[in-house]
Order: sequence, then structure tokens, then C-alpha cells
Amino acid sequence: MSEVTLLLGTNKGVFLLSSSHGRTKWSIDGPRFGTWPVNHVKADPGSGLLYAGGVSWFEGASVWCSRDSGDTWDRCGDLPEMPDGTTPESVWSIGFAGDRVLAGVKPGGLYESRDGGDSWVLNRGLFEHPTRPDWPPGGAGLTLHHIVTDPGNTDRIWVGVSSAGIFYTEDGGLSWAARNQGIKVMGFDGNPSYPEIGNCVHGLALAPSGGGQVMYQQGHQGMYRSDNGGARWEELGGGLPSSFGFPVAIHPRDHQTAWFLPLNGDVKGRYVPDAAAAVWKTTDGGASWRDARAGLPQEHCYFTVLRQAMATDSLDPVGVYFGTNSGSVYASTDEGGSWTCLARDLPLVNSVELLPTSPVELLPTSPVELLPT
Repeated sequence: MSEVTLLLGTNKGVFLLSSSHGRTKWSIDGPRFGTWPVNHVKADPGSGLLYAGGVSWFEGASVWCSRDSGDTWDRCGDLPEMPDGTTPESVWSIGFAGDRVLAGVKPGGLYESRDGGDSWVLNRGLFEHPTRPDWPPGGAGLTLHHIVTDPGNTDRIWVGVSSAGIFYTEDGGLSWAARNQGIKVMGFDGNPSYPEIGNCVHGLALAPSGGGQVMYQQGHQGMYRSDNGGARWEELGGGLPSSFGFPVAIHPRDHQTAWFLPLNGDVKGRYVPDAAAAVWKTTDGGASWRDARAGLPQEHCYFTVLRQAMATDSLDPVGVYFGTNSGSVYASTDEGGSWTCLARDLPLVNSVELLPTSPVELLPTSPVELLPT
């Protein structure tokens, strides 16, 4: 049995990293279900089943399900065409809302299943949002890459769409409202604007201890916090080395504590500033920030950490984890104070999630000591 299990979605399938003995020894298992590109893999907190979203070279945009902790996988039902005849190109995100499985796709659509993935329907409320004809695509196209559900009220859902922004429903998806107020968008002329849509949100998270109201986001042009469920956002620029980044993680019991991993900018290579890796932590809701570098590479480091590739566990002290586009996985077991490399030379890591259910039994593997940094 394992104390913590990380679920990694990579460009070559799913990997599971499992720890025991106080998170000091880890076993690596994978790739699971061949080497299909997986953008996001996540466990359903209700059923414990694993769902992975990505693209099959033969069958297109796909969701897969595992009923045995990742040993075997079955492809779920086909995602139907959108009303305009568009076929989903790939699945970018997995989410859950009560008994529903949710899948965010490119181009900018949200599908839901009420039968565990056997069949899917398009969420028409979001697809028919009056601003949709004006949604601008991001660098990877028009992608719905974040699905955030309030565990206390699963009718409350936020989605992040690049580059349209954040949209929110409180009626289970029947109607949606843009939630981008206060988010700055810089024009090509260098002047800021604050449009209803057009925010290229990168990372989006709801604080577990914030009463369903406290949220953080990293974006293309800023880092932000909201204290009212995204109705209005406040910029958190002070002390951070960059206004550009992807992932954000929040302490499970303290909504004032969060971790960001800024990059050096959109046109400067999209790697860690000065080629020296650091995770930045706030303990006062974003008013101030402190960088943690111990155990992270400080010379000639050019990795990127993508939008879904950072997560926390719920232990005490909290563990923080992230994966890179160069196939490394790092962990901190002291709430971001210091870091250890768990794995190197894996495929590009698209997502990191914690298995939230009871510990799973892995296939027989040999425990490996933490890699030296």
C-alpha cells in the first residue's frame, strides 16, 4: 500500500509514482495503456475510477477509464460532433461534478457523461454563450483546459478557455457567465484593457478552505486572486519575477497559502527566469512572495511547467509536486521549502494529480531511493 500516489499524464501514456515510508522512497510504474498522448489524468473522488483525456492517433479525441487503479484501460464512448459540425480534436481536461464526468476539449467545448463515460453530450449552455463567436484561440488553439468544481456545491463550476477566459455556472451548466473582471490584457500598442472576454488564463484553482470563494490564477499577462468566486480579480504582481506562468497550487487547509511557478515570458523561451528554477510561495494571500530554490537546478535550466502539472497532497506538512516538459518530477515534503527530484527522463509531463481516494495497490515494482539533485 502507498502513502501518496501521483498520477502523471504524459505525451506517452500515464505513469504512477507511489511513495511510502514518509514520502522518502518512491516506485515508478508506467507507461500505462501503451503510449497514447494524455493531456490530463484524474481520479473521480466519488467512484475512485481513473479517467484520462487526450488524443488517439486512430480515433481522435478520446477519454479512457480504468477501474483497477490504472492496470487496464478502456476507451470511453465517442464525443459527438458539435452543432456546427466541428469534431473535437483532443481532450485537454477532465473534471467531475457529482455523478457527472466532464471533459474539456479543443476547440473550446465541454462534454459531460452521466453513465461513467459510456456516452457524452455537449454542454449547450457554454457552446451557445453569446460571446463565443468572438473567442480568440491561444497558441495551442481554442482549448478548454481547466474544469474547477466546488466540492461543496457541484452545480458551481468554473472553466478556463484559452484565450477566451474564465466562465462560471451555478446551475450545473445550464447558463454561464464570463468571470474576467479586473484581469488586464495588454494590447500590441502596449496599453492595457480589461475586456469581458479575451483573457488568456493559464492556471486556475479554487481554495479548498476558502468557503467556495477564494481562487487563484496564473495567466498570460498576470497572476491574480479573487475572494468572491471569480466575480472580480486582483492582480498579485508584487515580488514575483514575471507576470507570465502556467500552474498554481493552493494549500488544502489555508487559503492564504499558494504556490506559483513563473516563467520568463511568452516570447523569451517560456522557461524559468534566468535559467534557475524556483517555486514561489505566498502565505498572506499574495501580498508577498518567497522563492524556494534548494534542490532545484540553478544553472542552465530551461524547463517549462505546464498548466496542469502542479499539485499538493493533504498530509501534514503538505507535499507539493510538479512535473516538467523535460520529463522530471520534483517534490517538496516541507510545504515548498526544499525540493527533491523523484524522476528524470520521463516523457513530457502534461499533468500531475494526487490520487484522492484510499491508497492503491500498484503492480510489483522495486522501490527506488530519491534521485540526487
